[in-house]
Amino acid sequence: MHDAPHQIAAEIKQHAARIGFDLCGIAPASPSIYRDYLLNWLDTGQAGEMHFLRERVAERLDPALYLPGVKSVICVALNYHTPLAPVPAGNGKIARYAQGDDYHKRLKQMLYDLGDWVRATYPGAQTRSATDSAPIMERELAARAGVGWVGKNTCVISPQIGSWILLGEVMTTLELPPDTPAIDRCGTCTRCIDACPTAAITQPYQLDATRCISYLTIEHTGDITDELKSKTGDWLFGCDICQDVCPFNGRAPDTALAWLQPRIASNSIDPQKVLDFSLDDYHHFTRRSAIRRVKLPVLQRNARTVIDNRGQQSQGAPG
Repeated sequence: MHDAPHQIAAEIKQHAARIGFDLCGIAPASPSIYRDYLLNWLDTGQAGEMHFLRERVAERLDPALYLPGVKSVICVALNYHTPLAPVPAGNGKIARYAQGDDYHKRLKQMLYDLGDWVRATYPGAQTRSATDSAPIMERELAARAGVGWVGKNTCVISPQIGSWILLGEVMTTLELPPDTPAIDRCGTCTRCIDACPTAAITQPYQLDATRCISYLTIEHTGDITDELKSKTGDWLFGCDICQDVCPFNGRAPDTALAWLQPRIASNSIDPQKVLDFSLDDYHHFTRRSAIRRVKLPVLQRNARTVIDNRGQQSQGAPG
């Protein structure tokens, strides 16, 4: 392997673009600087029922434990923004990332393709691919790699695309020149904090997952407290409020990838239809979809909440 590190990094980025990634940057594989914050966040119960976040926490905090000998992390991002039709009155809304096929399988295959190419092109290099289901601090790494900065809503925001991006990583033993970390451009803006109905963004850059509508409608399997239930509005699966109000998402380009296109034009569904689902209906509706993360009883719990909240809104409306 005689190529200069800068040339290798440029070739990797060019191949990432050929595979279909919209953004690519290189981060050093140093340990996380958020170790104390993460451990405190877990210890204070802000992860709720997401016990998997505590598992393999040592790996999460140090990429060298995920891939021994790792020197660099190739951080990529995929734009998943598509135009949506207006939501019909009374429908339950679904977060944008779940509008097409489940991104985990598709994204992983793209990452495997990139990792395979790196190993084939630069003999002796080792790689290990990762998505958000792996024990890694991917938002911190994406910010280090210049893909985007971590915004006040805790989402990674790209100055070119906004926050409608899916993140992925290829760890490698190649020592590559790191990119310049992204500059935080949130400034004095607090739109995401002000717009969150459940006050889940407890202060800039800090999120209590147990109050987040995405957590409540996806990860939380029990009853939702009355205080929070009434604030989840018409969200059936996930939530995009803090992204919808972000100024950097106002001019988001649309993805050209067919598998990320919405199955339903408005990316929403009548909650009564969900309540009437048989198990076969559920399997048909969630086929190849990230919505399958939620089992039918929880999806129907969410549908009842949407209907209840709709009833409360109509009762409170002026006559």
